[in-house]
Amino acid sequence: MDAKAKWIAACLEKHFPHPDIPLQHKDPYTLLVAVLLSAQCTDARVNQITPKLFAKASTPRELVLLSIEEIEEIIRPCGLGPTKAKAIWNLSSKLLKQHKGRVPRSLRSLEALPGVGHKTASVVLIQAFQKDAFPVDTHIHRCAKRWSLSSGKSVEQTEKDLKKLFPKKLWKKLHLQMIYYARSFCPAKGHKLEKCPICHFMSEKPTQH
Repeated sequence: MDAKAKWIAACLEKHFPHPDIPLQHKDPYTLLVAVLLSAQCTDARVNQITPKLFAKASTPRELVLLSIEEIEEIIRPCGLGPTKAKAIWNLSSKLLKQHKGRVPRSLRSLEALPGVGHKTASVVLIQAFQKDAFPVDTHIHRCAKRWSLSSGKSVEQTEKDLKKLFPKKLWKKLHLQMIYYARSFCPAKGHKLEKCPICHFMSEKPTQH
């Protein structure tokens, strides 16, 4: 890990030493559903909705007993209701048919589930199963570019660059720290350099990183 990466990791550790995953869940399945619902929706809103959904169905076997319309009615406040409701029902059905109702532990199998993309699969792998992954969302992608950690134009390239920069033992914590930091200090809009410790340091003292 080079000097700049070490300094950034230390700064993130200082500001967010104990980052908890922001989505409430009790097992890999409820985490998977929560992450799917979080697309284009705030974590706070998802946490308001999932207890209502999981009160009715918190396992694949229970969920397929609901209609897609019933699911949509519950999750509508998360946005993209029809699409997400269909994906949740279909992935639950596929888990029952192909995985005995259990969430698979491989990236390929997770990505093969309806509505599950690379980032969602990566979150489940690292948070539920402690497998090496570095989920990159728009917050992390933005910060990586601003901090010159990656010049990637896609989150896929940014993920590859960050994996090369930081050791695997840091990935689980670091991706959460970067998300919390981005929301608190390095937003997409209204970003103020003087209030963003990392961006401010890098702009003022470029020779020290």
